[in-house]
Parts: sequence; structure tokens; C-alpha cells
Amino acid sequence: MADDNKEKQRQVAALIKKIVAFYGPEEMVLKAGKFDALSLIRSRKPARQVLGLQRLLKENPTLSDLPDAGSLPELLEELQELLAEKVAFRTLEESIDRKVKQKLKERHEEYIQDLKRQIVKEYAGVENAYTLKKYAQMEKKLAQELSRSALEKLRPSSLDEIVGQEEAVKALLSKLASPHPPHVILYGPPGVGKTTAARLALEQCKKIPYSSFSEEAPFVEVDGTTLRWDPRDMANPLLGSVHDPIYQGARKDLADGGVPEPKMGLVSEAHGGILFIDEIGELDFRLQSKLLKVLEDKRVYFESAYYDPSDPMVPKYIKTIFEKGAPADFVLIGATTRPPEAISPALRSRCSAVYFEPLSPDDIEKIVLAAAARLGITLEEEAARLISSHTCEGRQAVNILVDAYSRALFDAYVERRGPVKKIESTLVEQVLHSSRLSPLSHSLAARRMEAGRVFGLGAYGYMGTVLEIESLAFPAAHGQGSLRFNEAAGSMARDSVFVAASVIRKLTGLDLQNYDLHLNVVGGGNIDGPSAGAAILVSLLSAVTGFPVRQDWAITGEISLQGKLKPVGGIGEKLYGARLAGIKNVIIPAGNGKGWSRRFPDMNVVPLDSVAGILPYLFRKSDLAKVLGMKEAVKSVSNG
Repeated sequence: MADDNKEKQRQVAALIKKIVAFYGPEEMVLKAGKFDALSLIRSRKPARQVLGLQRLLKENPTLSDLPDAGSLPELLEELQELLAEKVAFRTLEESIDRKVKQKLKERHEEYIQDLKRQIVKEYAGVENAYTLKKYAQMEKKLAQELSRSALEKLRPSSLDEIVGQEEAVKALLSKLASPHPPHVILYGPPGVGKTTAARLALEQCKKIPYSSFSEEAPFVEVDGTTLRWDPRDMANPLLGSVHDPIYQGARKDLADGGVPEPKMGLVSEAHGGILFIDEIGELDFRLQSKLLKVLEDKRVYFESAYYDPSDPMVPKYIKTIFEKGAPADFVLIGATTRPPEAISPALRSRCSAVYFEPLSPDDIEKIVLAAAARLGITLEEEAARLISSHTCEGRQAVNILVDAYSRALFDAYVERRGPVKKIESTLVEQVLHSSRLSPLSHSLAARRMEAGRVFGLGAYGYMGTVLEIESLAFPAAHGQGSLRFNEAAGSMARDSVFVAASVIRKLTGLDLQNYDLHLNVVGGGNIDGPSAGAAILVSLLSAVTGFPVRQDWAITGEISLQGKLKPVGGIGEKLYGARLAGIKNVIIPAGNGKGWSRRFPDMNVVPLDSVAGILPYLFRKSDLAKVLGMKEAVKSVSNG
């Protein structure tokens, strides 16, 4: 029994030794005192020691039942397991603590390194050897500028220098100078000065006291062919867009804070000034509709799923843009070489129209002579005439002159001659040949008379052309005649032939079914619309009767079955085309107005309202009397 008691004391003592090693002597004493177990552990009786160890390891001072001698081995084993758990838990905690301390140490070292790098940047800047080398290369390139381009040097610097557009420039300037300037669309062929007129008109308006534009009013210019947009509105250079935090274009400090960033578009840059969109007819119709909304609201409104008005991290300027919209109060000036139909009707209805005229040969000559004076050279008169006969665009005319000047300089260098002072016509001919340019129009007007040949007029875009219409007639068996007509002229022209046949029969009594007719539009030009009806009628009538018509007149106008001359479109362009062809006498429908002679003072423009009124201008009096008398002759033959 004594041996058994000693064995239990050794086991308890071994356990106490392990617990002291686990806690440490001081902590062991403190914990044992805390749980009222110190006196029990110091006892020499194993049962009291086990009770004290239970209070310590289980951390429960309320335990009071002394174990009996039979349960001591089991309790000692339980306490050993409890101690093993505590040792394992402490080992895990120490491992975790070591890892945490390691991470904290690494973070601290990274933070110190970041601070050092920041301090180095502040003192040394962002430059390094590579960036400094690239900067030096860029500075060298900037110092090696080429001279200004010819077009930039020869571009008009005032509204007075814009040739051939006096009425259009005056109309544009008067609209912009108004206290309430409207939006404007400039229509006209390319190279006639639309962009230059818009830019110079703003500078002129700034000097007018009652104008709406201040001295700081911006002129923002953009080409409509380059304006593309993302239907998701992630990118819209015209109206602006929102760079959400996930979008790579957002600023880092805003993206990190989850704040969307609005990017202003050209409409906001033009606030208080003019937004000039060249080739506005090429703008996507949906983008035109969006632009229309901005014109109405004078603001651009943005939306973003990431915008939170209650977020205190959103800067004030971003809140203002989202809540009130970005300012976009400007005057729109659009320029286009396309017809009005190419622009959205809703946008077109809110804009005032100004039409720029095609340049005449005289205008082209003035432009190239003025450009030659700026280059410090003289231009042979025949050389100026050659350029004017090959282009109706001021920009292209200047390019031809510059090409000739450049060639003259090169030839002088090769042949070791003195400075170039004059451009000869032979040199211009070489440039025109190398550029594969052909004359705009050949002179068609003649003082002779010819049967079956009549000049009509057509329009394509903002340019006019002369249609050479010719007819031949051969007798055919009664009522068995045929009609041949070149299909390229179009179905509307064919309809005009049938209407002309009916009107001829009404005027003269002649039935064209008694003739084999061949009507041809020389060159195969397509006649868009019925405007060549009057010319077709005169050509057929001349071919059937054999009476010649004058070759220094041109006709345009639709004919009705009652013999009326109906209005047609493109009169200005058609008169321009007639003038290029040397035809100074033109008959137009009375319904197209009577003010054309003021716009074309060098031409004889005759407005008429009936087919019968056309004939005296084209036929001889004697032939006309026979034509008008044919109806009675035909009637008497039929009665006979």
C-alpha cells in the first residue's frame, strides 16, 4: 500500500513538473493562486494535489470534491491529456504569432522602402537616363520644323480675301453677329472657302459690340468623318463620356475610390463659342440625334451605375456634372458637300442654311493671281486661264500653282539659273498633264444653227453640266414608227420623251408614230428627273420638221401635257454649268423666279411658263410660222 502511494506521488510530481515547464514557475504560481489551487498543489497528499491541478488546468476554482484513491490514475491521465491539448494549442499559437510577426515585419519593410522611393522621387524627379535621352531627341525634332505648308501660307487671312462668295460670307456674318445667333449649315462644293469663312467670321464677330461672342470665345473644329462613338457610351469624343472605375481611362485616385469620372466632349470645349463640324453630312444619324438633344438642352447629361450621390468621396465638380450636366452652350456651324437630305431633318430644321456658290473661272483666276503675289512671283495670263479651265476649287487651284512653282524652283536649281520670278503657261501644262487633270467643260456654244441638236442642263451635287441632246427622224410606214433611246439616260427621261410626243402632236398635229426616231444624250449622261423635258421636245420637233435651232441657247424645265413649263431644281448649278460651256443664253421655268440675272449678270436668263414661248427663241421666224401652221395642214390632209 505504501509503495502504491509512493507511485502516485511520483506520477503527480512528474505532472506538476511538466505543468511548471509549460507555464513557467512564476506564471504557474500566479495562475494557481488565481484559481485557489496553490495550497492544494503544495500538499503532500496526492488527492489534494490532483484537485489543485484540476482547478489549474480546467481554470475552475469551484471544484472541491477530493478524488478517491481508486480514481487517481484515471484523473491523472485526463489531466495529462488536458495538458497535452494546451501544449499543442500554445505551439500553434506561437507558430501563428511567428508568421504574423514575419508578415508585419515584411509590410513594415515594404512601407519603409516605399517611403524611401517617394523621397528619392521628390528629390531626384521621375527622370532617368532613358527618359532624358528621349526628351533630348524630342527637343531636337521640335527645333527642326519644316516651313509652313503652302495652303497654310496662302490661306485667306480676312473675309475680304475670300473670292467669289461675297453673298454667302455676308449671310454667314450677319447670322453670327446677331444678338441671338442661330445654328448654321454651310452647303457647297469643296474648296470654296466654307471652313475659312466660318473661322474668320467668328473673329470678325468678336469686334462687333452687339455680338454674343466674347474675346475668349473658342473655335473648336472637327471633321465629321472622324467622329465615331461607342453605342455603350464608353467613348464619345463629340459629346463626352463617363470613365467608370473599371475603365482603364479613369484616373487612378478616382478609380481606387470607386468614383466614376466624366470626360468632357467637344461640345463642352466649344461652350461660349463655335463648334465647327466639317463634313457634317458624314456624321452618323444617331449621333446627329444626340447632338440635337445637346443643342436643345445646352447641356450634356451623364449617367453611371457607379455614381453614388451620397458618397462623401465624390469630388464637388463630379457631383455638379452628374446633377446639373456639363455646360454646352455654343453655336453649331456645319459644313457639307452633300445635299441637305444627307442631314437629319430634325437637325436641319433647327439650322439656318447658307449656300456657297461654285467658283467661276474668273474667281479661280483671281485666287491664283493673289496666291502668286503672296509667293512673290508673277503668273502669265494664259497660265491663270489654264488653271481656271481645269478646276473650280480654290484649294486645288492653289495646289496646281504651288506644284508649278515647285517645279520651276527645281528646274532653276538643276539648270543653275537665277531665282524664279514668273510661271509660264507651258510649265502649268506640264503640271496639269502629270496630275491627269482634264478641262471642266468644252465650249459648246456656237452661232450656227443645227437640226435636232439642243442643249439641256443638268445638276449633280453643287455642280452643273450641259446635256447635249440630239435626235434623228426618218419617215416610216403609217403608224409603224419606232423610238430608240439610250437607256443610260434613265426612266424619267424616257417618260419625258412620251410627254414631248404628245405635246408636239398638240402643237403641230404631227404624230410621231409616223417616224422612226432615235434620240441620244451624248456621253450617256444620266438625267435625274424630268428637267430635260423641254430640251427633248425641241430636239424631237427640230428632227421631225428638219428646221434647225440655235446653238447658243440652253433649256431646262419639265413639260406638262398641257404644254406648261414647270419648275425644276438646281437652277443655280445649271446656270453655272452653262457658263462654263460658254452658253450665255438660258431659258428656265418662270416658276423658278426672276432674280437669276442679278446672280449671273454676264448671262441672259429668260424665265418662261409655256413650251410655245420657247420656240421663238430657238427657231427662225419663218420656220416657226411653218411649225405652228402644220396643225392646220395636217388637219386639212386628214379631212381630204
